[in-house]
Amino acid sequence: MDGLELYRPRPPSPHAGCALFLDVDGSLIEFAPAPHLVTLPADLRRRLHLLSHALNGALALVSGRSLDALDTLFWPLRLPAAGLHGNELRTRDGVLRKPAPCASLPHIVAEAVALCMRHPGAIAENKGAGIALHWRAAPDAEAALRAFADEALEGLPGYRLQPGHCVIELLNGDEDKGTAIAALMESAPFRGRRPVFVGDDLTDEPGFRAINVRDGDSILVGARSDSAARFSLPDPASVRAWLDTFISEGSA
Repeated sequence: MDGLELYRPRPPSPHAGCALFLDVDGSLIEFAPAPHLVTLPADLRRRLHLLSHALNGALALVSGRSLDALDTLFWPLRLPAAGLHGNELRTRDGVLRKPAPCASLPHIVAEAVALCMRHPGAIAENKGAGIALHWRAAPDAEAALRAFADEALEGLPGYRLQPGHCVIELLNGDEDKGTAIAALMESAPFRGRRPVFVGDDLTDEPGFRAINVRDGDSILVGARSDSAARFSLPDPASVRAWLDTFISEGSA
């Protein structure tokens, strides 16, 4: 592939007038072999707290993790956030939506766990109201996990499939990261600011499109060619360094 096809410029530095939306896994922090094994870089919670303060609170996490999982990971920091790819949403004033799991989901989760046990390295991640099937560490399991998800969807009314990189998810609801960002942009303190979104995966594409139509800065982490993002940074470490430039300037 021609390297020029993948080229996107480095994004402008964050500024005091922006509304900042951050994907977590693969964007703000590095992936781990399993979602529960991720570790936050030293001092990241404090740095996000400083950044949120510098933006007058206009900082939100926009993640595939649930709101509960985000709060556990970043505790004691509790930010406005979109969980489960936008199906859960919390503004500064409180939770706007948090769908309940389908009654048949626990049975499907148990079947998914049993399937993953037959494919070492595959993971069935229970997200409360949804489930994610990961094959990052077990690429040969992809076909079996996709087939399982297709069949399981028939027993989960109101659910949909959400593909990602080395993962397929069953989600309760039809919201996405784009609709979540749009909703947050209608609330204080995000309203009236220039939106900026950092993401890495296919699930972040609705967010990039929502940013683009608002003339904001859409930032892809990595070098994927099939993305609506207008800017890029190479990896999570570079994202954290990019964020730190604003913290340093704001505290100077």
